[in-house]
Amino acid sequence: MEYLSEEKLVIVGAAGMIGSNMAQTALMMRLTPNICLYDPYAPALEGVAEELYQCAFEGARITWTTDVAEALRGAAYIVNSGGAARKAGMTREDLLKGNAQIAEQFGKDVRQYCPDVKHVVVVFNPADITGLITLLYSGLKPSQVSTLAALDSTRLQDQLVKHFGIPASLVRNCRTYGGHGEQMAVFASTTTVDDRPLTKLIGSDELSIGDWEQMKLNVVQGGKRIIELRGRSSFQSSAYLSVEMIAAAMGGKPFRWPVGVYVNDDRYHHVMMAMETTLDASGVHYRNVEGTKEEQEALDSSYRHLCKLRDEVIAMGVLPPVADWHRLNHNID
Repeated sequence: MEYLSEEKLVIVGAAGMIGSNMAQTALMMRLTPNICLYDPYAPALEGVAEELYQCAFEGARITWTTDVAEALRGAAYIVNSGGAARKAGMTREDLLKGNAQIAEQFGKDVRQYCPDVKHVVVVFNPADITGLITLLYSGLKPSQVSTLAALDSTRLQDQLVKHFGIPASLVRNCRTYGGHGEQMAVFASTTTVDDRPLTKLIGSDELSIGDWEQMKLNVVQGGKRIIELRGRSSFQSSAYLSVEMIAAAMGGKPFRWPVGVYVNDDRYHHVMMAMETTLDASGVHYRNVEGTKEEQEALDSSYRHLCKLRDEVIAMGVLPPVADWHRLNHNID
């Protein structure tokens, strides 16, 4: 069986549940036989490696290391889930300070050990901020760094599938934009349900306004619900979707959901946020989102929240003032 690529894929945070699932998913999807597992916690990392060896993936060349330099040298693609995990009662933003510092060091490591990397996917929360920090310190182009935001859109699809009792294939173009957090903007105007516009169904006998508002709340709090049910943060869905992202960057099928991307245009400035994106072998690119007046206002509100988080990180000293970003990364305008 052939692999999509022979180039090196590094899974950062591979000893954790997300990282170990990403590694297995990448091998099951036949992305590359050349997978390096990195984590500073050696016992669990070795255990993950042993499990993968015992899967007997044909042709796989799995390596593992606790040395970040060894892991990143020669990397063509990286997926990083290596931040602190979200626990019960925590929001994604509660993780801000510690994971911001982890992202800073990761970006510096990328710059030092694999400046020629083709694409990096950042998964650990708050991903809008950790992705932005990674981009700035890595020196990479904005098209080379993306963050996992798709989970919010897939949760919206899941809610609609359950409500209408139809296959997921009949619920199309579900979209959430802005921040990957509880201030996200949930759009209805993009979505069709069995070829019918969702906006025409909201307020009808099939989907009351009250049910739609509850549905949006369920989407926003989807991660919290997983923690309540399982006692730990989501890992299966985040692992699968992030591997689909890196597969697209490796030349596989273009990614079908919005991702987090660096945005700086005439409306939104110097943030990482979910937009309508294309992620393929050329990298990640976005276009402006069009929605109803209420949806645009929700997106604007989400953007303002991201600016607040960004400014908190600047106040911490993790990032320099926005005016100095170009000095840190000449690819940032």
